[in-house]
Amino acid sequence: MMHTNLASLLIRVAFGGMMLTHGWGKFNRLLSGNLSFSDPIDIGEAPTLILAVLAEFFSPILIIIGLKTRLATILPAITMVVAAFVVHADDPWRKQEFPLLYFVGFLSIYLMGGGKYSLDFKLKKV
Repeated sequence: MMHTNLASLLIRVAFGGMMLTHGWGKFNRLLSGNLSFSDPIDIGEAPTLILAVLAEFFSPILIIIGLKTRLATILPAITMVVAAFVVHADDPWRKQEFPLLYFVGFLSIYLMGGGKYSLDFKLKKV
């Protein structure tokens, strides 16, 4: 069981941390007021940017610390499906593979939960 909890921590920090690097630039763009952004699902540039910041910046922070872990994986997982099958729909497999790997990582985190080394676990024990 200890290895499962350690694996949960490792995958949360790895996938959350890697996704956070993608969200950092988008977060700074939002803060600067530059709301121009691609709009692959036709909801508008600003809403798409806000959703991308939530999925790629704020959700990964929650995932890394293990707070509302399962809930926090939903937006990044959906974002990766959109990236793979909408944004890169006409691209070769190698362009779709990367977001699908992220999707599998976030799906795995969702299925495992935060584990023993998470705030979810600590708060549940209180």
